[in-house]
Formats: sequence, C-alpha cells, structure tokens
Amino acid sequence: METQARRTILVVEDDPRLSRSLCEQLDAEGFSVLPVYEGHMAMRAIAARRFDLVLLDLSLPEVDGFQLCQQIRLKDRNTPVIVLTAFGDLDSKLNAFKLGADDYLVKPVHFQELLAKVHVFLKRAESHPLEVEHIQVADLRIDLSTKTVERAGKGIDLTPKEFNLLACLARNKGRVLSKDDLAAQVWDDAYGVSGNTIEVYISFLRSKVDKGHRHALIHTRHGFGYTLDDRQP
Repeated sequence: METQARRTILVVEDDPRLSRSLCEQLDAEGFSVLPVYEGHMAMRAIAARRFDLVLLDLSLPEVDGFQLCQQIRLKDRNTPVIVLTAFGDLDSKLNAFKLGADDYLVKPVHFQELLAKVHVFLKRAESHPLEVEHIQVADLRIDLSTKTVERAGKGIDLTPKEFNLLACLARNKGRVLSKDDLAAQVWDDAYGVSGNTIEVYISFLRSKVDKGHRHALIHTRHGFGYTLDDRQP
C-alpha cells in the first residue's frame, strides 16, 4: 500500500511556545507542518511552494499578517487561511476577511476547535477548487484553459493523460504524491491502475519535460512517490 500524502500546513506564529504547541499537535494528527516566525520568512515560504492551509498570526515582525494574507491571495485563491490572533476588534476582523482570510479566531483557541475548522476548510478546498488559468514552476508553464505546456518558451506536445498527470503534480508542487494518490486523481481509480502504468507515464513525462534541460523538475522519492519541484534534491 502506498504512503498517503500528508497535507502540509504553514504555521506563521512569532510566539515560540504557541508555535511549538500547534506544530506538535498538528503533527500528531498526521499533518506535515512548517513553522515560520516572522514575515519575511513567511513570504519566502509562500513564494517557494504551495501549502494546503495557512495558520496566520497578524502581529508579526517585519511583515504583518495582513500583508501576508494579501500576498497569499495574489498567488493562490484556493489555499485556506485561518487567522489566529490576539486582535479581537471588529476593524481587524473585517480587514482580514477583506484581504481573503477564510476564518478568524481570537486567542486563546482550543486546539480541538481549530482542528475541526482545519478539516472543514481542507475538505472544502479539495471539493470546490478555484481553478487558476495557468501554473508556473520555474521555466515550465502549464496553461489549464488551452491545455498547452511550454518549457523555456518551447512548446511540449503531451497526450491528454500526460497533461493531466503533469497538471496534478504541478498543482501539488513540492508535495510527494504516492502512486495511489495519482491513480485516484488522474485515473479516477486508485485500485484499477497498476503502479507500473504510472511509472511508464512518469517516464514519458520526464522524456518530454526534463530531457535536454539542466535541472530536472520531476523527482522520485523512493518508497513514497513523485513530486514536481524546482528545488533540487
């Protein structure tokens, strides 16, 4: 049985004790967690990869949570953002929602309440994704409306199945997807598609997307699955 892909949560919180507590509890619930403690670190993390959900404090050093929320929404309309803050005033709440926050919780927050909201927003995001027109990973551009792919400005001819597989990996940039994940999302059948079939299609993609380029974008994580990422292993 392939390893289930863990949902990744970005925890943006400058209080080390609260951050550690949140991360430990989320990890115990089966999530992969990346903690950051100030605004610039959060900006770099958001620019570098996609997260399944963001827990966001508003009062942060360097770049505050309002600016971060705006930046997240400029990059990705679909990633749920739950604000965790000591600011209980109406103006802060309205501003956060205006900038794209999905929920607003005033500290202290009971973890079970937060966990319930995390599950709700993850399920909603997966059930009703807001489709973007294109996905860009390094010099690879995938146009979801015209179903075309370019790398370094040169067109790549893909079959429909190859395109859907590449788009699936790109939507989950940086996340390792198991063969079961890919079978369910690309073939709509987690049990009827053999692992060998998926390996063959990954090989087809590598020959078309990575061959002839200095840096590979499609990577194998042995024993876990595949990922599309511009960071080199």
